Amino acid sequence: MGLLLPCILLLSVSTFTAAGVDFQQGSKPFGQSVFVKQSYIEEKAAKIVKGSLPAWLRAASPNHRIKRRSTEQGDSCKALQGYDTKLADNTHLYTFNDLSGSVSLAWVGDGTGVILALTTFQVPFFMIRLGQSKLYRSENYGKSFQDVTSLINNTFIRSEFGIAIGPENSGKVILTGEVSGGHRSRIFVSDDFGKSFTHQDLPFIPLMQITYNPDNSNVLLVLSNNNELWLSEDFGSNWKKLHDMVCLVKWGRKNTIFFTASLNGSCSDRGMLELRRTTDYGKTIKTVASKIYSFGLGGRFLFASVMTGKGTLRMIHVSVDQGETWNMAQLPPVGHEQFYSILAANDEMVFMHVDEPGDTGFGTIYVSDDRGTVYSKSLERHLYTTTGGDTDFTNVTSLRGVFITSVLAEDNSVQSVVSFDQGGEWVPLRKPADSKCDATAKDPEKCSLHIHAAYSTAMRLNVPMLPLSEPNAVGLILAHGSVGDAISVMRPDVYVSDDGGYTWIKALDGPHHYAILDSGGLLVAVEHSPTQPINKIKFSTDEGQCWGVYTFTKEPIYFTGLASEPGARSMNVSIWGYRDSLLSQYWISITIDFRDLLTRDCEDKDYVQWLAHSDDISDPNDGCMLGYKEKFLRLRKDSVCWNGRDYQVNTQPTPCPCTLDDFLCDFGYYRRENSSECVEQPDLKGKVLEFCLHGKEEQLQTSGYRKIPGDKCEGGQMPERKEIDLSKRCVSDLVGPELLIDSRSSKSVPIVITVIVVMLLSIAAGVVFVKKYVCGGRFLVHRYSVLQQHVEDNAVEGMDDPLESNHTQNGKIEFHDDSDEDLLE
Repeated sequence: MGLLLPCILLLSVSTFTAAGVDFQQGSKPFGQSVFVKQSYIEEKAAKIVKGSLPAWLRAASPNHRIKRRSTEQGDSCKALQGYDTKLADNTHLYTFNDLSGSVSLAWVGDGTGVILALTTFQVPFFMIRLGQSKLYRSENYGKSFQDVTSLINNTFIRSEFGIAIGPENSGKVILTGEVSGGHRSRIFVSDDFGKSFTHQDLPFIPLMQITYNPDNSNVLLVLSNNNELWLSEDFGSNWKKLHDMVCLVKWGRKNTIFFTASLNGSCSDRGMLELRRTTDYGKTIKTVASKIYSFGLGGRFLFASVMTGKGTLRMIHVSVDQGETWNMAQLPPVGHEQFYSILAANDEMVFMHVDEPGDTGFGTIYVSDDRGTVYSKSLERHLYTTTGGDTDFTNVTSLRGVFITSVLAEDNSVQSVVSFDQGGEWVPLRKPADSKCDATAKDPEKCSLHIHAAYSTAMRLNVPMLPLSEPNAVGLILAHGSVGDAISVMRPDVYVSDDGGYTWIKALDGPHHYAILDSGGLLVAVEHSPTQPINKIKFSTDEGQCWGVYTFTKEPIYFTGLASEPGARSMNVSIWGYRDSLLSQYWISITIDFRDLLTRDCEDKDYVQWLAHSDDISDPNDGCMLGYKEKFLRLRKDSVCWNGRDYQVNTQPTPCPCTLDDFLCDFGYYRRENSSECVEQPDLKGKVLEFCLHGKEEQLQTSGYRKIPGDKCEGGQMPERKEIDLSKRCVSDLVGPELLIDSRSSKSVPIVITVIVVMLLSIAAGVVFVKKYVCGGRFLVHRYSVLQQHVEDNAVEGMDDPLESNHTQNGKIEFHDDSDEDLLE
């Protein structure tokens, strides 16, 4: 049996922020990262063609020439001395007498130190699966474990559902098990952080992991394997069936449940589904849209991909009132071989990817207005494969407004770009000063940094981790990359940025697993060595400039994963792996507590003021982003001290005077290249501008500018604009005829007809043109400039909500299982 020892460590990471939507990373009860032991890749899995940057990406803006934040005083490389003894006294090894095939980890509660480890071993046997599970519990961040398998009566727990942890600090845990050879299901539930469990047999077999109501952890929701929707209001003790033939279900806000239902008994008949809603746990159910292909939630927006009735074309519709009324998004329609994908969203804007026709592997990113209806083009040739749902789109959570992604150049090379202004401008990443251009560079003196993300891992390049950032580690980004003209198949190195991606240094040679501890005060890394055992861990207290090396065991282990508590506040990190002997293999967990390494608590003198998005803190006009600038107190690089679990990001937001950069071009206007002035589109000049808003037709009177959603500028330039309600319905009839019923009296019909005739005669072709292309549902090519700025990512007090991303930690979309499915989930 030793030969069947696991090669996979499933790390279930629980986050405990309240979330009422499904697009935030970690908003689900748990998120999973998969660490796979594999042999060295002898053959390159993907040939990425060398190429130069396209003309529109050749040079970064001069505004991005920010100098790297240097060590303020002293030499940080000499700050750590005599650490071997301190770390040796705080290194804890635990051996699992367990030959199971995988290990799933889950942190239960925030700062409790409680970890559950579920080991699973299973093999198929004729028509059934034979397997066993063991459950272990730690109360000291993994330094030791207790075998608590008896609490689950030695039941086989389905590893694909992992360990479902309740929202916030509820202490709730759900394990889903199989009984009777997989013909029945049983759940084990705990409300005391896994100290005890009670079991309940289910009247169905789950198709998915049981999900918690984000606002009430006692209320549970799940789909069965025959597409029945089940709900429990008492934490799994009793269940009731809400609906048959449900294809997809999501929690909305304030106890709302959205789901698609099939009328013909098959979820494979996409485009003929109905979108339904209940706000009272199934007592009343309302159909809010029909002819649905898929749907998604982002911020306050409800999106539906709706069949147009013209072949296989479908279009995005958006609602801001939970499906009561719908507006047609001004986005291109897509065919059966294409898809939409919500990359990120909050209450005021949406990043939407629209796939190009054909199997091109790329599309266009659009950014919405604050209504989710009118979109502006942000980035063309955005890499997003259709076969596996792989996109490198990364929300840098450590600094607001920053996103990194990849484009597919015309020569088919993959190149990284970054936006510092929420999708307004995309530029190459600056080459680190200490790095040389690799063989992909045509000019050895001119190249840029390219970041490996989900696409590289899908292509099986030697990239063990995706880019990493944390909201409480301001400005920090860790990522694998290469320096050249495009992403390289050669061995990547680890690069670190301390200013949100403006500048980078090469921190480590070769691929590594890494983690952020103590709110950025400590970085740890373990070399990625698939074929050779390891026994060393590297650590840095100066944001990756200098690294100490500690030998944590005399007997090397085969490394499978690095685990630390979500939130980057802990000082403990666990190294998981196994030892391989002649007759057996067994799991090893080595936990290192770095607390004694930092001998004192941080004081005021250990922090220095830092202005984000700026190179000159004394310049009153420098650092303005989305109408305000932020000064942070950040730890000095040479201060070796403990931020502490209670550390809070200290920021001072200051409003900026409004300039034209705080406005995007309004409907019917665009910016010429290298100009901040919005001018009328020639084909709409002098025309009456009308558009659909919340089910009513609006006439727009504008000087050409609309304030960017979430922008906080004050005073300065404030272009005038207003919208006039024309009191006419213009809701798309695609979502269902029942939603078009007008409640006005029939006596008003002649008056309405007369008014319409007069209007048509008076404004003639202008209205016909605009209504045909805007309110009529066809796509109008808005020749806006690329947006200059958008809503912020990291919210500060009094500001907006952070963006929510629907991407899991492996960079893929939940529920995406074929190339024809919209990635709205």
